[in-house]
Amino acid sequence: MSEVTVVGAGPVGLAAALAARHHRLPVTVLEAHPEHRPRPGSRAIFVHRATLDLLDAIDPGLGRTIAHEGLVWRTRRTLWRGRPVHTRTYHGPADRIPFTSLPQTVVEDLLRTACHRAGAEICWDQPVTDIRTTPRAAELITAGGYCHRTRYVIAADGARSTLRTRLGIPLKGTTAPTGFAVADLTGEAGGLTPARVFHYRHPAAGGRNVLLVPFAGGWRVDVQCRDGQEAATWAATAARWLPDLLPGARPDDLSWSSAYRFHQKVAARFTDPHHRVLLAGEAAHLLPPFGARGMNSGIADAVAAARAIAEATPQALAGCARARRAAAHANVRAAASALAHLQAARPLRRTTQHAAALLAPRVARAGRWLDRAPFGPPLHTVHY
Repeated sequence: MSEVTVVGAGPVGLAAALAARHHRLPVTVLEAHPEHRPRPGSRAIFVHRATLDLLDAIDPGLGRTIAHEGLVWRTRRTLWRGRPVHTRTYHGPADRIPFTSLPQTVVEDLLRTACHRAGAEICWDQPVTDIRTTPRAAELITAGGYCHRTRYVIAADGARSTLRTRLGIPLKGTTAPTGFAVADLTGEAGGLTPARVFHYRHPAAGGRNVLLVPFAGGWRVDVQCRDGQEAATWAATAARWLPDLLPGARPDDLSWSSAYRFHQKVAARFTDPHHRVLLAGEAAHLLPPFGARGMNSGIADAVAAARAIAEATPQALAGCARARRAAAHANVRAAASALAHLQAARPLRRTTQHAAALLAPRVARAGRWLDRAPFGPPLHTVHY
């Protein structure tokens, strides 16, 4: 019987395995897909400072390596109908990178290398189809009928988590009707200076909100649409509208496009009745990408789960589940605030935004609010 089994070899599962090895626990990772499967899209591109610190704590130097593989943009710009309303360029110590921006695939590659170096075993092409828990152990059943017995499980098997479903743990929350089209571009977009740019009511996007974010090797473009159907149409025609929204971009630069919805859902419980399984990442919560709370909070889940398993007491495991669920709810509230601002469904919200845009050239506070509000409350108010 193994000590710890992690289900899922995405960034959260790999971080969980690495954290388990930090605590000198034998660990096996079961991943449903083959090792060299295609992984389209940049996915989660923003790694917070707090996450870099967590990774450094479980594997010294890893956070620093990830930071230097990514891009640190230091300018934020916000526009209203094409007119600038806020610009901020910030500076800090060269050895204290505030965040890094790079494709999720690169983060996964670095985590996987660290796991191999630390002695974590990764078993590919091993989809888990069922789970049973007892007061002493858990049994994982794979698609081939193999029964894998283990003392503890960290479930990091994503939004459609088989483990969460088989344990009878529902996701509770909402899915917003608003849809978003997202596109990745490779290259530097005609030498455009790297900066996070948010457009309220972009004139070239028919008055839709548009977010531009650079990352190492390319740019991410998000367009707020009315609903999922419109978002799917925009995603399918991305090559046509990209040059109008990202100056210097060429249709040939498009590497991936998709549509998504804002999910704000949290698992009813983060552990089973026997405290043999802890949920982490999207197996535990679904969060919108604005504010970059998904992968970052998932890695925090993973590190906390490994620490609780190392303590190996019911109190530690139950306490971890409660604390991480509370953190997920805090992130959901922050996401709800951001979504309400983006939707501007009520006349008062629209009027407030318009008034802030008119005041911004003379009142700095109005511009700062327009710049910050689409991403929810400031990061220091949310526990990752």
